Order: sequence, then structure tokens, then C-alpha cells
Amino acid sequence: MKKVRLALLVLVAALVLAQLIPVKRTNPPVESLVQAPPAVLAALRKSCWDCHSNETVWGWHTRIAPISWLVASDVDEGREKMNFSRWNAVDPKRREKLAKKIPEEVGDGDMPPLLYALAHPSARPTEAEKAEIIAWGRTLAAPPAAGSPAPQPGAGDARREAGEHEKPEHDR
Repeated sequence: MKKVRLALLVLVAALVLAQLIPVKRTNPPVESLVQAPPAVLAALRKSCWDCHSNETVWGWHTRIAPISWLVASDVDEGREKMNFSRWNAVDPKRREKLAKKIPEEVGDGDMPPLLYALAHPSARPTEAEKAEIIAWGRTLAAPPAAGSPAPQPGAGDARREAGEHEKPEHDR
């Protein structure tokens, strides 16, 4: 019984000490917002934005170690792989590769990740939202037709320029 009590005391002490390790929870400035139709942008905000943009909503759970370490690592990795807040700052060839991955990842159910979806049930995209994101991703990956006009800014750009910020539905 003493060994169990000692082990429990050591575990509690370790968790308390873990809170002293700082974790960066940053939201750098938005450089250029991805251009997408309003329905797609809404689905991206709902299901992808927390890890793949500079507008992460850092919930209360992101302040408790070791959960904070996992969340910060996932956000850093998500932003590094694809960041919708830097979309136009990314090299066009890299953007094309990313655009090809969007339909694959969403279609296979790999995005959003299961752990994120379990922690944020309202962030799970509906089948219709998945279809919208997949179709949009395919249009991004397709080479533009000769003589086609340049893409127009999405609805999100106008909101951003007006200073409006929309929180994902699961955080309202």
C-alpha cells in the first residue's frame, strides 16, 4: 500500500511540475487567406482552421500539461504542412501539391484526425461539407484552362478586410 501511495504522490508531483513547462500558443498574423466559396470556407473554419491556420482557438484544455504539449505540437505540425492563413505566400507548385492532398485526406477520413474529432464533436464535417471540400480541392488541383480569368477572392477575404472574424461553430 505504501508503494502505491508513493507512486501516486510521485505522479501528482510530476503533473504539477509539468505545468511549469511553458508551451507556445501563438496566432501569428494572417498573411493571405485561402480563396474559397463561402460554404467551403465555412466547412474549413469548422473542421480544419484550429490546426491549419493562424487563427487557432486555444481552449482551456490547451493550458494543462501534458495535453497542452500535444495540442501545441499538433497545431505547429498542421500549420507547417498546410496553413490557410499563408495560402498565397506558399510557392505555387507546393500549393498545387497541397491542393491534391485535400481531397485525398478529407475523402479518406484522415482529416480532421480522430483525436481532434473526438475532442471537438461539432468540428466533424458532414457528408455534404466533405463533398464541398473535396470538390473545391479538386478544382484547386486542376490546371487552369487557357484564357480563364484569375480566381476572385473568396468571401473570407472580404470579411477579413472588414475586420470581421468568424469563430468556428464549436467555439461559439
